[in-house]
Amino acid sequence: MTAAPFNPRTLLAESRLGVLATIKSDGRPQLSPVTPFYDPDAGVILISTREGLAKTANLRRDPRATLEVTSPDGRAWATAEGTATLTGPGGDPHGPEVEALVQYYRAAAGEHPNWDEYRAVMISDRRVLVTVTVDHVYGTRLG
Repeated sequence: MTAAPFNPRTLLAESRLGVLATIKSDGRPQLSPVTPFYDPDAGVILISTREGLAKTANLRRDPRATLEVTSPDGRAWATAEGTATLTGPGGDPHGPEVEALVQYYRAAAGEHPNWDEYRAVMISDRRVLVTVTVDHVYGTRLG
């Protein structure tokens, strides 16, 4: 019996923990643990973060981004490279910035038990939705 061929996009879609690399102003990478959601049909990775963090500032200056994920056993990895756009932060709980975060949550986790509370927190936390348009995916499975 032969194993199915490895598809790094499948691992990317299954992973809910990864490391996002952005580019600091001095050119060095800045790495952040994130909770990504990969939409293979749209070819995008969605990540919720906060305004004022290093990754947000870096992406506003240089939108190139790379996400790396690994399998739970550490024997497979996938890397996605692309260009990020940022939406938010928003000030209106029903405005487009917060609505984008609602759609992210629904896609990644399903329905929230209290959408009014969620919307209020997205505003108070100054949440930003990072959308990485994926240009290239690669990876491997060991053994």
